[in-house]
Amino acid sequence: MDMGIRGKTALVCAASKGLGRACAMALAAEGVDVVITARGREALEATADDIRKATGAKVVTVAGDITTPEGRAAALAAAPHYDILINNAGGPAPGDFRQWDRDIWIKALDANMLTPIELIKATVDGMIERRFGRIVNITSGAVKAPIDILGLSNGARSGLTGFVAGLSRKTVAHNVTINGLLPGPFETDRLKATLGTWAKRDGITIEEAAARRKKENPAGRFGTPEEFGAACAFMCSVHAGYMTGQNILLDGGHYPGTF
Repeated sequence: MDMGIRGKTALVCAASKGLGRACAMALAAEGVDVVITARGREALEATADDIRKATGAKVVTVAGDITTPEGRAAALAAAPHYDILINNAGGPAPGDFRQWDRDIWIKALDANMLTPIELIKATVDGMIERRFGRIVNITSGAVKAPIDILGLSNGARSGLTGFVAGLSRKTVAHNVTINGLLPGPFETDRLKATLGTWAKRDGITIEEAAARRKKENPAGRFGTPEEFGAACAFMCSVHAGYMTGQNILLDGGHYPGTF
């Protein structure tokens, strides 16, 4: 299927590794020019080279912290305008809420709620004027099924989801959609960290924790970043203009609810 987005320009945040990288790769394969951000320059440049070699797409790198005003300004200045915005940031560390003070909470909100909102604010009006825009917020399956040790993520990402629920109904008439893409367990560094916490808590090895987690999933496995990137590319396509304000769960069937 031709996604119809060749020649568009996308900003993909936290794209040097994991799900962000997969989204950037999938968009570039559709002929999208991509600007990718991450804090680590070395990994970011390596990813950019991989994307160029695999797709031939134009790739611009912006090394910096997207959760800071300076990082956002640099990313926004890297292209004349953006047709596609993929909001993504590393999730807060797992733990017990009794250990989190106000500063820790504010850092989580800055990264996983307020930064996406600031980037939407900076790009959405231009998308409306050009009559095309696709905004995808990579959040977490924990938005629908909270995970006890990920309280910071549960709270911050749910706040973003609530905000988008209202805004997305106003932008869709201008062919600008805003949706959430909610990953369950995918083969990423983030999952390894979470498995490590569970393993320590339960007194087992990380390998045992991984095997247990896979067994609990109806798919019997973890997702691959490539699967996630493909879903993201579709949500950014011309074919997804009638979908907005939705939160698409990719979790192998782990969430047991109907809605």
